[in-house]
Amino acid sequence: MRQGGLPYLLLLPALVLELLIHLVPMVVGIVMSFRVLTQFFIRDWSTAPWAGLGNYRLAVNFNAPVGQALLHSFWVTCMFTVLAVGLSWLVGTVAAILMQDAFRGRGVLRTVFLVPYALPVYAAVITWAFMFQRDNGLVNHVLHDQLHLTSGQPFWLIGDNSFTALVVVSVWRSWPFAFLCLMAGLQNIPRELYEAASVDGAGIWQQIRRITLPSLRPVNQVLVLVLFLWTFNDFNTPYVLFGRSAPQAADLISIHIYQSSFVTWNFGTGSAMSVLLLLFLLLVTAGYLIATSRGRKADA
Repeated sequence: MRQGGLPYLLLLPALVLELLIHLVPMVVGIVMSFRVLTQFFIRDWSTAPWAGLGNYRLAVNFNAPVGQALLHSFWVTCMFTVLAVGLSWLVGTVAAILMQDAFRGRGVLRTVFLVPYALPVYAAVITWAFMFQRDNGLVNHVLHDQLHLTSGQPFWLIGDNSFTALVVVSVWRSWPFAFLCLMAGLQNIPRELYEAASVDGAGIWQQIRRITLPSLRPVNQVLVLVLFLWTFNDFNTPYVLFGRSAPQAADLISIHIYQSSFVTWNFGTGSAMSVLLLLFLLLVTAGYLIATSRGRKADA
């Protein structure tokens, strides 16, 4: 301990907090998923009857209403994640590339671009909720009253348009993080490569395709995984934007599990859905890491 134990001693508080905040509730949630835990057993959940795999069979029975609703929520979450992550990466990449060359006001623009990432999530999403109001929101005022792009004032927080509103808010919040990571990755690319490519006659698109994107591959591999996990698990954005009951078009799986647990008071089924979500994310993450590691070995 005197010779090499100090680093482990300094890590001990963080490890204890990680154990208490994440690991212990995770284990409790897994145990709850095997019980018939309803509002009648909240005072002492350990006395709830044992359900075995009953909650899991109920969740994955896609011929029953509970399973059909969960499957619909899963597909909505997949589409939402693909769009939000893809657009966030695209906007962040374009902004990072444009911010590489020195010009007047570049520092101010970089700071402005990071504002959505720095704002507290509740303040930012509540502001967007006001902007999406049908009668007096800024979005309808611009699209309908000023630009005349819509025939009427659409509803954005209910109906099918709620999915579009959710994607817009998620991209607005996530792309500055992609911009920050990619901008840091671009700093490691030698400028001599671009100068040599320019001398050889390569245009801007060829430089991006042959130099920028291959050089950013290690950063993109980590960035896409982090954005995927954050977006697929996102609870704050839909909860603040729509409230406790999200529209069917924007029924993300995080909100669906919340409703199954804290609205219908069926904590056993909600815990089973959470465990299934955890297993899905672990499988996707493991597959993604295996695929990317094989790609790196093939390139080497």
